[in-house]
Amino acid sequence: MEHVGVEGEAAGAAGTRVVPAGEYEREPHPSDSLRTFGAFVQALREHAGLSRTDLGARVQYSKHTVESVELGRRMPDEAFVERAEEALGNTGALRKAARHLTRGEAGLAAWFRRWARLEREAVSLCTYECRLVPGLLQSEGYARAVFEGTIPLRTDEELEVQLAARMERQTMMRERPTVPFSFIVEEHVFRRRFGDAEAMRELVDHVLERSASRNVTLQVVPLTAGLHACLDGPVRILETPAGQRLGYSEGQKNGRLIADPKEVSALCQRYDTLRSQALSPEESRALLEQLRGEL
Repeated sequence: MEHVGVEGEAAGAAGTRVVPAGEYEREPHPSDSLRTFGAFVQALREHAGLSRTDLGARVQYSKHTVESVELGRRMPDEAFVERAEEALGNTGALRKAARHLTRGEAGLAAWFRRWARLEREAVSLCTYECRLVPGLLQSEGYARAVFEGTIPLRTDEELEVQLAARMERQTMMRERPTVPFSFIVEEHVFRRRFGDAEAMRELVDHVLERSASRNVTLQVVPLTAGLHACLDGPVRILETPAGQRLGYSEGQKNGRLIADPKEVSALCQRYDTLRSQALSPEESRALLEQLRGEL
């Protein structure tokens, strides 16, 4: 289920990246590369005779953000790296170091970690979901409700960490605009109520916004579609840069990476068949807008 969550995601996916501006989140489990980069920034700053306040003014971030980067608590965004590079000697060292930054894997469900790495490098990603809205399309309110309903219960701190991670993970679709993301979701998933009408409208608006990009396709399986080939459960399929297709299935507290060509071929056939049975992307958006109007 998507509570640890779907995609086994308890605290965000790992991967090498520089977070775009506006997606600046505290790292719940700093990686060694973040700590090393931060120490490097601090050493260069002190060598230049600058305080954190001074550097903050030059890179146009607060001294608290500078402190968080230096302590490895935050992933520096591209703007921070570029401005810090210019402020601290313009040697190219920070730019080169930033290429090797990675997020820590602590908090990821053990069974999901390998898939998370593959997902970050995939050249295409297909997702069929029949239980709840896929993590990559969830609104913050919906994700919070999912985490609050999990058993065993989480502490408030754990919930906030996981919520931030899930929202951060959605940047993957914007960061990789040439990678196609395909989603097929059952209509009843969007009809399942949570919170009040405003929260439901926020969810639908969020899904419509996330699926509006040219590299994202969302199709809804209407209630009238009847039985179909994917009734065994959720399906995830990706293609690697080498052209290999892999599948992933997840259940209660477990997940399985599927590499056997015959099994993956069967999943692809099921997904392709369901794609032809689902509403078109245009019809799917119209249905979601209709559901929003009913709230």
